[in-house]
Amino acid sequence: MVKVIGIGDNVVDKYVHIKTMYPGGNALNFSVFAKKLGFEAAFIGTFGDDAEAEHVQRVVNEIGIDVSHCRHFSGENGCARVTLEDGDRVFLGSNDGGVTREHLLELTEDDKAYIQEFSLIHTGLYSHTGHILTELSALGVPLSFDFSDDFQQEQIDQFISDVNYGFFSCSHLSEEEAKQLLKANFAKEGQILLATRGSEPAIAFDGANYYYQAPEYVKAVDTMGAGDSFITAFLLSLITGHDIQTAMKEAAGFAAKSCLVEGSFGYGVRYQ
Repeated sequence: MVKVIGIGDNVVDKYVHIKTMYPGGNALNFSVFAKKLGFEAAFIGTFGDDAEAEHVQRVVNEIGIDVSHCRHFSGENGCARVTLEDGDRVFLGSNDGGVTREHLLELTEDDKAYIQEFSLIHTGLYSHTGHILTELSALGVPLSFDFSDDFQQEQIDQFISDVNYGFFSCSHLSEEEAKQLLKANFAKEGQILLATRGSEPAIAFDGANYYYQAPEYVKAVDTMGAGDSFITAFLLSLITGHDIQTAMKEAAGFAAKSCLVEGSFGYGVRYQ
């Protein structure tokens, strides 16, 4: 049985123009999207004790994500403020992960044994997990890392050798610049690096060849979580035996569907 786990950030995205908050966060989104694709999924992260944390926990319990190894601290849950402009998300600020940043995750031996039960780990730059990447890599479970769109070369140099799958948001780069980024940072045999480029074709690199996939165009309701849905579908297609090109096509289709949902995956509630 294929089981996957997201480790790191959970947040609420507060849509200030409609006073509604939605659960999200790169690592949590991965787990939720995997569950929606029919896979068993878990999440390890840190929750605060405010209304935002309560909402996220209520939703993940309803969806059926295993959160038995999560941490709980007094303080603010991760929270971001956003708005929409023509369906595109616009970030207005955040508390930089709240308790996730204030209480960095340290792996216990019990955590490590639990994680080794899974077929894939996903985490990312906003998960505040950089300090445990080498530990995670050493567990022998394929490791995916999202460098997002504000990565620095220093961070790539620090993390890239630990990851099996690396993702970069590169809508600010030309096709040639994105290809050079992937090629220059390819670190080991078997690694796959992938650049998403907004409305332009995504590019993957396996150390020898480049692969391209145009997005499926839809009239987006909300692009929040589109990149995370692409990553999730791509990874799950790969680890269940499909080739890179097929995985990219399936990812594009799933990402397009996610753009028709408000928030990363819905479940919005009003806030004061």
